[in-house]
Amino acid sequence: MDFKDSIKQFTERVEKLKVNICTEEATKNAFIMPFINTLGYDVFNPLEVVPEMVCDIGTKKGEKIDYAIMKDGTPILLIECKHWAQDLNLHDNQLLRYFNVSKAKFGLLTNGIIYRFYTDLIEPNIMDEKPFLEIDITDIKESQIEELKKFHKSYFDVENILSSASELKYTGELKNIIAKEFAAPSPEFVKYFAKQVYDGMITAKLLDQFTALTKKSISGYINDLIAERLKSALKSEEAQAESSAEDTSEADMTEAKINTTNEELEAFMIIKSICREKIDVSRLFYRDAQNYFSILLDDNNRKYICRMYFNTSNKYVATIDENKKEVKHLIENLNDLYKYSNEYFKAIDMYDKKELSL
Repeated sequence: MDFKDSIKQFTERVEKLKVNICTEEATKNAFIMPFINTLGYDVFNPLEVVPEMVCDIGTKKGEKIDYAIMKDGTPILLIECKHWAQDLNLHDNQLLRYFNVSKAKFGLLTNGIIYRFYTDLIEPNIMDEKPFLEIDITDIKESQIEELKKFHKSYFDVENILSSASELKYTGELKNIIAKEFAAPSPEFVKYFAKQVYDGMITAKLLDQFTALTKKSISGYINDLIAERLKSALKSEEAQAESSAEDTSEADMTEAKINTTNEELEAFMIIKSICREKIDVSRLFYRDAQNYFSILLDDNNRKYICRMYFNTSNKYVATIDENKKEVKHLIENLNDLYKYSNEYFKAIDMYDKKELSL
């Protein structure tokens, strides 16, 4: 089972059990420990997970953090747990105190449903007041699964997480601010736009009028944007349908000349094995042509991950760069396909990000 499937299975568990969880200890046993296990750590191995780790704070001795995930004898992630129904805003100071006296670079405050990840972006060794990543496990997004995967034992790398932490923190905060302003524009927000279309003084009466106009304009713009995206998607589907019809007529003429070899099928299985850690492999398909063997995302000719050129004296695997240009790589045998894993992943990210932006 890949990481994405494990998280989905864990989500189903939380939804099913939460109404029966009555205490903080039960939350730990039913939610937190399985979550840690999903991240690849053995909760019963003290070399990997230490429960109730002592964190002396100044003159206060014997203070304990609920869990500490360890690596090479050093804590790398401190976890403070609360009952699933508790408001985490009431408890972040407690984690902050533990973090500041620990060598851990990351802290996690959770009630088993909401997971808030912290680090020290603003001041070294002092935990930030706001998390750089917050996840509702019952409503987790695809992009959040990828960020959460970075904390998995197999992929954990401090620098890799920190490189995206700053962007995650500020984009998350900006999204929240934008959402609030769109729902209930503040006077400052309204004045900013009003002054660009109205030359006079913005009185209280005018401010009320422009508040209503601003909300209406935001709603109209979003509706227009959605309509344009839908229109673009429909055009793309129509073009794809026409292209498929043309491809079908051409395929009737060339099908007899195409011979899918065992080597090409084996290459397809290798690419599926590589991409399994990135996506659900049910999204991968292949199509054979006279000159090359394509491996596609979502069975879409316009979303090929790589192509095999095995019908010549030299064998090549072709990947696609950020400009959607094909780049051929000479290979000696099928094992060489593993060398270009990052190129396959970049192609998948490029196609998926494009769809998210629509």
